[in-house]
Amino acid sequence: MGLWAAVQAERLGIDTLLVDAGLLGHGASGGLLGALMPHMPDKWNAKKQFQFDALVSLEAEIAALEQQTGLSANYRRSGRLIPLPKPHLREIALGHSRNAEERWIAGERRFHWKVLDRPPQENWLDAAAGESGFVHDTLAARVAPRSLIDVLAASLHGARHVRVAERVSVDDLDFERKVANTSAGAIAFGHCILAAGHQSFPVLGRYTGGLARPLGQPVKGQAALLKVDMDPSMPTIFRDGLYIVAHEGGHVAVGSTSENRFDEPYSTDGQLDVLLEAAGQLVPALQGAPVLERWAGLRPKAIDRDPMIGIHPDHDGLIALTGGFKVSFGLAHRLAAAAVHLVAGRQSPFALPDSFLLANHIRVASR
Repeated sequence: MGLWAAVQAERLGIDTLLVDAGLLGHGASGGLLGALMPHMPDKWNAKKQFQFDALVSLEAEIAALEQQTGLSANYRRSGRLIPLPKPHLREIALGHSRNAEERWIAGERRFHWKVLDRPPQENWLDAAAGESGFVHDTLAARVAPRSLIDVLAASLHGARHVRVAERVSVDDLDFERKVANTSAGAIAFGHCILAAGHQSFPVLGRYTGGLARPLGQPVKGQAALLKVDMDPSMPTIFRDGLYIVAHEGGHVAVGSTSENRFDEPYSTDGQLDVLLEAAGQLVPALQGAPVLERWAGLRPKAIDRDPMIGIHPDHDGLIALTGGFKVSFGLAHRLAAAAVHLVAGRQSPFALPDSFLLANHIRVASR
């Protein structure tokens, strides 16, 4: 989100310093999956419409940055497969299919939630996994997270309005003097967009009175990258929280756990082994495949789960840009645009759902 905010600031001509306590994208953004999954097409609301529009528009955003930098984010609208093991799930899926035909429309483009008897590809998802059929969602996409980080960072090379400072930590924000006290010294600011992932929550809480609970928490996720000679156009497989994502270069990513309690935030354990075993049952080609990397990281889950965007009620120079948990990669470009427009005093080009607003999360945390 911080990188996207810097990109948006450059576009609007706002002088900006992007400060990272470590290296760009080495937090939760530097994971392995990169799945860009839409909400279910039923019970349509403003939040689902915002996510739909963001997922559709991300394709062109990435293409423009790739053209600018000459790098690839390895984005592909490869779709998603969901096995249906029970008859009642097929009936629900047929209802979702009708919902998608009504709602998943972007201009002349239509996306579908197809219900199939068999997987559309051979040598990928085991046909026995869906006793009652399969959903083939054509809206879902995927991106290589680290490649996207590289593209975003490269787009800022030579920027006229944005500078980047890595390995600089912010210790305190002095809103009276409009100064950030950092490990590199005092830095004056007009506005501070806080996009520090799960570390944003305690910082925001420090400057917010009347909270009964924290504004959010870190959720640990574990994933792995396998070496498999697999067509990268294969759709992402999803079942009960398990994702199997085919990437370029003969790589397949498997994840992810969602751990609210953990002792070792950045180490992997037997929970990842369980996911790998389940992935091998769904995709026999993964059985015995070499594991190139085991990864663990902390994702930002706001107290009301949705992203957290908005001007702080007590400090108009502080703007939150965090949360999102599992949907951040698909929404970050539009959330960042909204945050940067707040800095510029302009109306956001995208109306934010009420549940995304910082004020909503503060209300929930104050109860």
